[in-house]
Amino acid sequence: MKRIVYFLLLLLHLCISCVDKSKAKELKNSVLSLLKTDEFYYHSDSLVKAKSKEALNYCKAKNWNTEVCFMLDMSIHSGKKRFFIWDLKNNKTLASGLVAHGCGKKNWGKDDTKDAAVFSNIPESYCSSLGKYKIGNRGVSTWGIKVNYLMHGMEQTNNNALKRQIVLHSWNAIPDNEPYPDGVPEGWGCPAVSNNFMRKLDSVIIQSKKPILLWTFNDSS
Repeated sequence: MKRIVYFLLLLLHLCISCVDKSKAKELKNSVLSLLKTDEFYYHSDSLVKAKSKEALNYCKAKNWNTEVCFMLDMSIHSGKKRFFIWDLKNNKTLASGLVAHGCGKKNWGKDDTKDAAVFSNIPESYCSSLGKYKIGNRGVSTWGIKVNYLMHGMEQTNNNALKRQIVLHSWNAIPDNEPYPDGVPEGWGCPAVSNNFMRKLDSVIIQSKKPILLWTFNDSS
């Protein structure tokens, strides 16, 4: 519905611009203002879909799971769902949830960088790291539902993940529902999710006979 409204407004803008440039500029500013409000804020999985072919080819080359992967679009505001359980065979979202990113030099547990996360692979940077990961062994966590998974960074941008103790886990502070315009609490770089979403992830990982790809990216442009 929101996309239809957006399209109609832009169409109206084009029509008016052909007649009166001053009115066109005024309407354009109104549209931009509306798009910044809660009612019109949305983000589709289009970027994930655009990357899905690369994800599938990567999994085939690695002999990993080619049916499902985890895609984290960190260009999305942290108060919106941006962790996608992705169906590689049918190229669609199976489920999505909220996920925290690292606080960096800001305050742990706050949402200071909810729409402007900083990324780093440096130990003790307290930042999340971008790149492709292999989901590793299941372990016991002191957080959330007490389950975590090791994350093996496969690229130069995240190859310190094990050294930094970056793991996939749940956190009681992460809600199931989107808190936008607020963000979710920020941790020390782990992709922390809600307890209920972690149960979904855990079920997917346990059932997989091959390693699962977790890909964190930030194409904010």
